[in-house]
Amino acid sequence: MKFLSNVLATIVGLFVFFMVSFFGLVVIGALFSSSEDTVTIKDNSVIELDLSEIKYDYAGKVNFKDFDYTVADHNGLSDVIKAIEHAKTDDKIKGISILNSVSDLGIAQTKALRDQLEDFKKSGKFIYSYADSYSQKEYFLNSVANKIYINPIGDFSFKGLSAEIMFFKDFEDKSGLKMEVIRHGKYKSAVEPFLENKMSEANREQTTQLLSSIWNSILVDIAKSRKVTTERLNQIAEGLLARTPEMAKKENLVDIIAYEDIYHNDIRKALQVKSDEDYNTVSISDYANEVALSTIDFSSKDVIAVIYAQGEIGSGEGDVNEIGEGSMRRSLQDARKDKNVKAIVLRINSPGGNALTSELIWREIEITKKVKPVVVSMGDYAASGGYYIACNANKIFAEANTITGSIGVFGLLPNFSEAAKKIGISTELVKTNSNAAEYSPFKPLDENYRGFAQEGVERIYGIFLQRVAAGRKLTTAQVDAIGQGRVWSGQDALKIGLVDKIGGMDEALNEAAKLGKTNQYRTKNYPEIDKEIGDILSQFGIAQSKESIIKESIGAENYEVLKHVKQMTSQKGMQARMAYELKIK
Repeated sequence: MKFLSNVLATIVGLFVFFMVSFFGLVVIGALFSSSEDTVTIKDNSVIELDLSEIKYDYAGKVNFKDFDYTVADHNGLSDVIKAIEHAKTDDKIKGISILNSVSDLGIAQTKALRDQLEDFKKSGKFIYSYADSYSQKEYFLNSVANKIYINPIGDFSFKGLSAEIMFFKDFEDKSGLKMEVIRHGKYKSAVEPFLENKMSEANREQTTQLLSSIWNSILVDIAKSRKVTTERLNQIAEGLLARTPEMAKKENLVDIIAYEDIYHNDIRKALQVKSDEDYNTVSISDYANEVALSTIDFSSKDVIAVIYAQGEIGSGEGDVNEIGEGSMRRSLQDARKDKNVKAIVLRINSPGGNALTSELIWREIEITKKVKPVVVSMGDYAASGGYYIACNANKIFAEANTITGSIGVFGLLPNFSEAAKKIGISTELVKTNSNAAEYSPFKPLDENYRGFAQEGVERIYGIFLQRVAAGRKLTTAQVDAIGQGRVWSGQDALKIGLVDKIGGMDEALNEAAKLGKTNQYRTKNYPEIDKEIGDILSQFGIAQSKESIIKESIGAENYEVLKHVKQMTSQKGMQARMAYELKIK
């Protein structure tokens, strides 16, 4: 019997080996063949600005360790912005079409893209926009267009901003599944859903001010493009006075009510193409890839390193959507040691996360600053741990609607003692010393242990205050007054000294070049993420990820709720994290 089991194990092992080898060769072939694909940009072309696959500032550079091969994607927002900048002077490109555009981009990212489109229009080339329905965020982007079209039976949303928070206190009481909370900061609302059944006044105050600041910055841009006052825009939002295509046109928020074929005919007229002929198009992803591969000026010896810190902060290697200690520290070290790198821009888009990892990245920046300047550019979020890793930079830039601050610390301890009692589970502890067992989720939280945990939170918060005070040249008392976990918009953060200037990546790069004393430079993107064969297979659909399986089973919306609860209950160590996940609607 043992002989047969050994033979079977050997056969299975050989099968797995050959399958992995085969799929590995297939993947490598796909990677190499895709890297050789080129896009031909025809004369008299229009860029189709499809943003459905654009999720992050930086699409990532991945080192597949098993094959000693590196792949760099060029479908990040930074690539799109660079492509539009290049299209401004590209004689083959005559305009941009934004057709039924939807995206996962945040408000600050949308603002950065909108600014680049505004600059594109200065070339005299057109931007046309068409949608069957305009959501509020998508309209913010599309309002930059020369002509805005809408389907005659389409929907138009313009109503102001809102944010919804879920509370779990009653669920905890009824189920016996409880989260013990240790925090510092009266505004640290990340843990408030586990403590209350409604929003605290402090949280309502900060959320109202934050939304108002972001909304006002949106109104200013739309007012300028559509030649409607901000006062009138507020009246339109308040009364839902643009809820139909006809009402939106009457308020000058759209230009033409028509079907899509009319939209395409008008583009043909702008290009002077016959009505029975197709006009030339190129997708923004293809164009960005072409620009990325063909416009690097290697004659410039000087380099500015752009290090993207996007996603939650955690331990380990990290990924394109997760800030890991490994990849971030390695990137800073590589840029620091590279003699051609004259300065570093740290692009942050993060709500925070693990406090220890934030401190380790802060330390790496502190070391780097002694060798070459570091400039921070904030995206949608640079909050809590995201602000922690920003605070000691030489200069900090934020968009007016960036969400930042949230200087505070908390810890969560899941407790199942009541639930265990209800279903008849009990535990007994045996220990040599009174604190040997630390914390058990099956016992009520011991006040002695709570005291030690609170002491830890206060210690990390005190260090956080010191880091911000030193970096921003403030006293710890001043930082504490604007800290306590409170979030601020970039515009408000400028007033209280948390950032230096309002601006995007271009402004940050210009400042980095100035501090690095270089007039001619090229940029080099970091980090490079190390991955293995399992990651490759899942990317090509050969192995389905656990995430995709759960999504298919329970639906995308339910998965987001499950993911949020899991994030809150699985956090290890002290957390320097944004108050809550804020989805602007």
